[in-house]
Amino acid sequence: MTLLSTSEPLDIDGLTVPRQLLVAGNWQDASNAGTVEVINPSDASVITDIADADVEDGLAAVDAAAAALPEWAATPPRRRAEILRRCFDLMTERSEQLAHLISLENGKALADARGEVAYAAEFFRWYAEEAVRIIGDVSVSPSGANRILVQHMPIGVCVLITPWNFPAAMATRKLAPALAAGCTAVLKPATLTPLTTLAIAQLMIDAGVPAGVVNIITTSKTSEVMTPILADPRVRKLSFTGSTSVGRHLLRQAADNVLKCSMELGGNAPFLVFDDADLELALDGAMVAKMRNGGQACTAANRIYVQRGIHDEFARRLAERMGAMRVGPGTDPSTEVGPLVDEPSVRKVDSLVRDAVSQGARLLAGGKAIDGAGYYYPPTVVTNVPLQARMVSEEIFGPVASVIPFDTEDEVIAAANDSEYGLAAYVFTEDLRRGLRVSERVESGMVALNRGLVSDPAAPFGGVKQSGLGREGAHQGLLDFTETKYIALDW
Repeated sequence: MTLLSTSEPLDIDGLTVPRQLLVAGNWQDASNAGTVEVINPSDASVITDIADADVEDGLAAVDAAAAALPEWAATPPRRRAEILRRCFDLMTERSEQLAHLISLENGKALADARGEVAYAAEFFRWYAEEAVRIIGDVSVSPSGANRILVQHMPIGVCVLITPWNFPAAMATRKLAPALAAGCTAVLKPATLTPLTTLAIAQLMIDAGVPAGVVNIITTSKTSEVMTPILADPRVRKLSFTGSTSVGRHLLRQAADNVLKCSMELGGNAPFLVFDDADLELALDGAMVAKMRNGGQACTAANRIYVQRGIHDEFARRLAERMGAMRVGPGTDPSTEVGPLVDEPSVRKVDSLVRDAVSQGARLLAGGKAIDGAGYYYPPTVVTNVPLQARMVSEEIFGPVASVIPFDTEDEVIAAANDSEYGLAAYVFTEDLRRGLRVSERVESGMVALNRGLVSDPAAPFGGVKQSGLGREGAHQGLLDFTETKYIALDW
């Protein structure tokens, strides 16, 4: 196909999608004029190309963020709130175009993409409301000799790194609290799905975000470009969503400048179904927890533990539901499951299924990559999965449900906690005492009790163990972009 010059934005049904870097309020080409292609996973075709930044561009973005910081930090909270609310309004007005763009570059089903846009926009509205509630406190010291005044100050220039699986929501979940707190930002989206972030950045400019407050760097040379950025003493905060292995590497880099870090890393969510659960409710929950974004979510239910009394019935009915889902291009309104994001993802998911089957697991649905253009893998249910199978310990990140029987509460809690991860967990039981007891004992930052959806902008999102540090969303997500300052005084 003939590619436009990167100075010419794409037009998606009237939605402007820039293809350049955003630095100091200007859309500009990479200093080396380099570009990188963006691929449609539904058919492996090239959608367009975008600017491919180098180190010089990254440091220019830090320059811009640092220059814009004093004025933005001093901007009245109400003014910051009004701008964020306008960001919400514009995203809502352009929701259908944004959903189409997400489906185009990410491959997710249009219904999933619409849900993501609504979720992503809500972060702007939530933090518009939180921006005016950065409340400190005053107290009398125990000795009575002085007062203790505590304030929450903007931490400064923030580096935000987002993944490909939720290109709208992961951008707004970081940008909205950063701006609400009075910080400026350099955001690097994943090169697999950069277009949604670029479109949102343009909407933010249209909403009145001042030049330099938000800067967007797209690059295929992530380590080369980000290393000097993280070494820059003007950068004071790193927020990353992605794999645990990359998160560990970034934490080591961040240690040199003692950066405050928020890390939302990998997950391997257990989904616990007890004999007394409402079976229909549990199946509904499993479909949401497993198949949201085709299983390409860090909160996805990977290990589905079902008490033996209902195991066979649950597995059979889950296989019926998943096997009936329509697989196709994300932009097709009838599609229920889109493609995976790229060919390596297909190979990984297929290898996990073959590994489990080779060890005695039984396929009830799917289990074989779909031939043809695009990166498709069918919804798959594997039962009687041995605990030593790789899919029990590794994050699947695909439309594969592993169903494992258990007998006792203690047994399933031990199995659920036998993981380096601890992001999300799901519990289904009609016994409230058991539900709360199990929820407390499971080593997870978030637990959904009798529901398949855990994410909410008003709730603290994050994990324990190797699943990360800090929280996003809720008031805690705002405070993560501040430093606490204590002033001792008399009056």
